[in-house]
Amino acid sequence: KFEEHEGGPVRGVGFHMTQPLFVSGGDDYKIKVWNYKMRRCIFTLLGHLDYIRTVEFHDEYPWILSSSDDQTIRIWNWQSRACIAVLTGHNHYVMCAHFHPKEDLIVSASLDQTVRVWDTSGLREKRVSIGSGGPSGPQGGGDVFGTSDAVVKYVLEGHERGVNWASFHPTLPLIVSGADDRLIKLWRMNDSKAWEVDTLRGHFNNVSCCLFHPKKDLILSNSEDRTIRVWDVTRRTGIHTFRRENDRFWVLVAHRSSNLVAVGHDAGMVVFKLDCERPLAQSHGNHLYVVQDRDVHVIDLDKQLTGKQMASCRRASNAMTSGMKSLQFNVHNPSEINALVFYTQDEGCYDLFVGPNQLSGDTHVSAKQGTAKAVTFTARNRFAVLQHSGSIGIYNLQNELSKKFDPPMPTDYIFQGGNNRILLKSEEKIVMYDLTARKVVDEVVVAGGVRYTIWSQNGQYVALMSKHNVLLAGKNLEYYHSFHENIRVKSGAWDENGVFIYSTLSHVKYCLPNGDSGIIYSLAIPIYIMRVHKQFIYFIDREHNVNKQRLNSSEYLFKLALHRRQFNDVKMWITNGRICGNAVIGYLKQKGFPEVALHFVEDQQTRFNLALEYGHIEEAMTAAQEINEPASWNRLGLEALRQGNQQIVEMVYQKTKNFDALSFLYLITGDINKLKKMLKIAEMRQDVMSRFNNALMLGAIDERVKIMAEMGQIPLAALTAKAHNLTEYVAKLEEQLEGTDVSAHIPGNARLLAPPVPLCRPKAGDPGNWPLLRSVKQIFEKTTFENVPLPPDNFMDAMEEPEQTEKDAGMWGDDDVTAAAAPVVAGADWGDMGDLDLGEDLPAVDVAPVAEHGSTLTVADSLEGKWLRSRKLPADLVAAGEFEEALGLLKRRLGLINADPLEPLFKEAYWATRSSLPGPPQAPSLKWPLLAEGNPKSRDVVPVIRFTSKAIIEKVKEGQKLTTGAKFADALGIFRSALQAIPLSAATDATDEKNLLDMIECAREYVNFTRLEVARKQLGPEAIQRNIEMAAYLTCCKVQSKTHQFLALQLAIGVSFKAQNFVTAASFARRVVQGSWGDQGAGFLGEGG
Repeated sequence: KFEEHEGGPVRGVGFHMTQPLFVSGGDDYKIKVWNYKMRRCIFTLLGHLDYIRTVEFHDEYPWILSSSDDQTIRIWNWQSRACIAVLTGHNHYVMCAHFHPKEDLIVSASLDQTVRVWDTSGLREKRVSIGSGGPSGPQGGGDVFGTSDAVVKYVLEGHERGVNWASFHPTLPLIVSGADDRLIKLWRMNDSKAWEVDTLRGHFNNVSCCLFHPKKDLILSNSEDRTIRVWDVTRRTGIHTFRRENDRFWVLVAHRSSNLVAVGHDAGMVVFKLDCERPLAQSHGNHLYVVQDRDVHVIDLDKQLTGKQMASCRRASNAMTSGMKSLQFNVHNPSEINALVFYTQDEGCYDLFVGPNQLSGDTHVSAKQGTAKAVTFTARNRFAVLQHSGSIGIYNLQNELSKKFDPPMPTDYIFQGGNNRILLKSEEKIVMYDLTARKVVDEVVVAGGVRYTIWSQNGQYVALMSKHNVLLAGKNLEYYHSFHENIRVKSGAWDENGVFIYSTLSHVKYCLPNGDSGIIYSLAIPIYIMRVHKQFIYFIDREHNVNKQRLNSSEYLFKLALHRRQFNDVKMWITNGRICGNAVIGYLKQKGFPEVALHFVEDQQTRFNLALEYGHIEEAMTAAQEINEPASWNRLGLEALRQGNQQIVEMVYQKTKNFDALSFLYLITGDINKLKKMLKIAEMRQDVMSRFNNALMLGAIDERVKIMAEMGQIPLAALTAKAHNLTEYVAKLEEQLEGTDVSAHIPGNARLLAPPVPLCRPKAGDPGNWPLLRSVKQIFEKTTFENVPLPPDNFMDAMEEPEQTEKDAGMWGDDDVTAAAAPVVAGADWGDMGDLDLGEDLPAVDVAPVAEHGSTLTVADSLEGKWLRSRKLPADLVAAGEFEEALGLLKRRLGLINADPLEPLFKEAYWATRSSLPGPPQAPSLKWPLLAEGNPKSRDVVPVIRFTSKAIIEKVKEGQKLTTGAKFADALGIFRSALQAIPLSAATDATDEKNLLDMIECAREYVNFTRLEVARKQLGPEAIQRNIEMAAYLTCCKVQSKTHQFLALQLAIGVSFKAQNFVTAASFARRVVQGSWGDQGAGFLGEGG
């Protein structure tokens, strides 16, 4: 809500055409300009002495027009925030005032029963500059009623009561006005005079508002009689009336570029359309059949986007609605063109056009007409007509009835259903009816009721579209998938791969055969998709213009290839590098293909987590070596231990120096030799507990006796030696016991404590991994490409053959082998082991080379492809002309929101890498990119980078010179340009990188510095406090130049001193005295002294 108006209602609101601004005027005599993105009032314009009726922006000039009950019209410059003209002449309330859309004219309506047209050409010549101030002298505010910049050109008299509204025609020299005499008058004007053309009668109360429709020859009016009336400008008669029971209408506005009309009434607002904007068109093959300007055109989409006229449709019954609902082409007849145009006028009728396949310039097909509720083609020479009686008639191409039957259910509409079939619509149910067998094939229910049906090129599948729902089905109406959209679904088309591409009001989306869907790109305006072919989308806008645009289909083609198990295509899309991100990784995990994600994930931590999650131990080890953190090694050791991979567990324990776990590993694997070495290592480390544990696990009793004796545990050592009958130690230990007999403590049933014997021991050459019930490869066999069973794909073309993948499965089929190509060396990272030999290197696994199958012809990469293959910085993408991808990269890396300022920089960087050589006559020029490194035959090339670090430094220096010369506005543009160019640069070495980083800081500070000074200079003389604040802010900017720092302080001292703010001035002076400024500072201080 915007609630700063006080003292009454807000009567007028107007939006700016391009800026995020709107203006409002109310009964508090104030005009307020708001920024709706910032959600606050920017400033207030004061000057009117009574209620303000209407406000609006000029389309081109920085003007605001306002009308008021103080009998004046004012023109304001919203940039200088001042009134630049006051138009006087009305002697009663001015109810409205409007700018002419193209000429320097204003029309106003007043309760003095007149309509006035004002000429503002003189005002434009004097006041159009952005920096213009308020009115002054004899032309401005000094003499409010003596201005001659805007003069009355015509005074239109004819209404018998006060005039409430008047407005211009958008293109013709016409004016329409509505008054309290219940009449609407039409006026015409020329260079010398204006006169009344006609009067429209029909309202039976005061006419509140009236205007011309921006696209149709219509006049719209509303009234206090609770009606909205639509009038034909040409015939000057009423066409239609919209009524409301209880609410009076007060205001009316038509959207400039769409068919929307908004009206305000006592209880709120209503927005509606006068007519449907959907174009009538159907695509088949490479031909598009479309109605443009009530003519049927045939367009060959492979050649051009304009075509030949085939026939003319019947005229509309009135100027408000076109009366046309659909156009259908007979896809069953390849020998000639058959088209049906269906109309809603006259309770439903149709035109049948039958013409030759090859159209010449003078071809004009006449129509065969009939009445119907709906029509559709059913066979090569037949079409069906849903008659008003409810029966369905089958007609031939001479428009003659062949047969007639009653449908199996009450039918609202019929759609094309294939050869000798039709789709019957009954409320929300769709039934496929076979005309030959006279039976129902199948039926489905679509919520909201089907509005349009879209068949694939080969007729194998169909999309049934309602307002918010889409159902995908097969040729026999077997259900495949359905989805719901929160906003309206407008159109769709099937591409050659069986993917459904559709558009909503705001997006172009896709839906795969398995139900996966996603967004391809966003829309600024709604479009109607006609064809999707070879990664191009052909669509029609609401102006009925045919357009062609490249479609970024990488994501859905990648998913489709994965769904169909076409692994060569999957490999190609991954190598392409245009699909990445957590969303794709999540998708691959969801579909059970984690190994695919490992092929293009570059972040080692992500690769490590992904490999561990799905048990790819070798990939996890490779990533852990890159990360080299204890936490990663520990997680890898746990997973390797779970899988029984002794080699990797041993290496992990060595990496993390987990000696106790390593000793236990050797114990349970039966590797006694290495366990003995662990005992030696513990002795070298002087770790008594580790020595004792290793001796215990080895069953080395003498070693245990030695350890206990060394630690002073003589009784325990003697007891152990005597229990195990180690006579060589018993005598010496008993001497130290001094006669104490430990034999009594030996139990009678004592048994030897021996270490457990492993079930199996590694043989010579055996890596020692534990035997598993299934190998690692078998465990993950179900997620390997070759072994996943192909699901039934109902969307596969009838003539399509499944891809043979057995040959090429070796690319990824042996991931668990190829990932271990790097040898694992046990003990390689032990830094404190001296020259102890803990084992031989683990053997490397031989990888069998992948055999090449068949022969192919490979086209050499373009120069752009070469440099993008080795490096994909924004500068490289722009140089290659990949603007969309470059913007996407900048959005991901920098959070780019507004790309408009980058457009000239993109063009400059692109053309800096281009050269062309004129070709011979009738031949195009030869275009050749300019290279900074390499030549066309080289594998690695680098393009010429327009915005090098040197060029950006020169820009910044130029801005600094302008700053020194006090040209702050120009300097601001230079610094902004330099800052925006830095993302399009590329550093060649560390020095370049440092220079670019320094330039970011430097340019950013200078942008703030110059913005502050530009804003400060725009302040009026009364804004003393704000002036001091901004001068103080200026001294806080960390600009590079000492001169500029000194000048900022000098300026702040002067501003504060003039405002008699001596304390602040003294603080700035202290900073000057304490700083080191060189000769300039000494001169200033000398002058001050």
